[in-house]
Amino acid sequence: MTNDELTQHLAGLPVSLLHRLAKNRVHRHFRMGKTRLIQSLLALSPGQRAEIETTLTSFLQEPPRSSKPDRPAKPNPQPDAPPRPAPPSRHHHVPTEPAIGTKALLEGLGVPPPRPFKPDDWQRDAIDRLTTTDVILSVPTGSGKTYVAIEAMRRAIEAERTVIYTSPLKALSNTKLTEFSQLFGADQVGILTGDRRDNPQAPILIMTTEILRNLLYDAASGEIDMRLDTLGLIILDESQFLADAERGVVWEETIIFAPAQSRLLLLSASIGNPDEIAAWINSIRSTSCHLIHHRNRSVPLRAAYLDPSGKLAPFFRARDIAHGKGFVLHPETKRLFANYEDRTLGPRYRR
Repeated sequence: MTNDELTQHLAGLPVSLLHRLAKNRVHRHFRMGKTRLIQSLLALSPGQRAEIETTLTSFLQEPPRSSKPDRPAKPNPQPDAPPRPAPPSRHHHVPTEPAIGTKALLEGLGVPPPRPFKPDDWQRDAIDRLTTTDVILSVPTGSGKTYVAIEAMRRAIEAERTVIYTSPLKALSNTKLTEFSQLFGADQVGILTGDRRDNPQAPILIMTTEILRNLLYDAASGEIDMRLDTLGLIILDESQFLADAERGVVWEETIIFAPAQSRLLLLSASIGNPDEIAAWINSIRSTSCHLIHHRNRSVPLRAAYLDPSGKLAPFFRARDIAHGKGFVLHPETKRLFANYEDRTLGPRYRR
């Protein structure tokens, strides 16, 4: 297949199939658009191009997913035949149980009674894995990512290793300084930000990710000694910033320049492609990367609507929001919406 023919065939494929062709062949393909994907695939070695041509041939031979077998024409309906009922809407799953009330929505809110803490299996697994591998934690907010970070920090300090904790914001770094100082002692925690430098020789250092990237730059060029020989753990909080168009490169370069003997712990509740990031880290570091990913919420989410009139109503018919489930607006909320539109826009504008 000539270069022009291959280019033409690739240009006719959807982006999803181009990503399938580029997987395990093109570095960071998941961040590329269609034009760059095609250029990267054309620049591969002859052996890889031969594999792509074989795979591409199988793609072209597959029938389109939207194609359907021919069906016999339907006979014209009889003039006196009753009209068929409209099919049910597929946009939402309408629950059979009655809609909840405001009292049920607010039930259980508040400070729970104290009880002995017992870590989940995935938390114990993450802490144990960090002794030998890098770890990505992609779990919902409130699941206990911070517990894993604190226990990993405690083990690193006991092993006389330095810990660096990074966050994307100075305000969050200052908050973590207060939190970790209460847990480990003020003499054990330091902070390095653009406008603050306190206790920089502490075993636990808190900083923004840009500061750590710059320190790794300087250490790689031999300009400063960042105690790389004792650096045992790097915690990258809010790791979904890897996908940020402007700041994502900072997280990438930090991971690339991280010392080989240090373990990486990436924390996030909203990474869209954690499996691909784990595969990328596996490809650039000598240490393997273990992914822990689930969507089970230990703290359920609820939604309510507060009308300008002061009326509070459940937003959905069901109380808790479950991932991947359909939602139907609560009838009281729909009524409040309609009343608000009537007052502000007039009845003729309301659909």
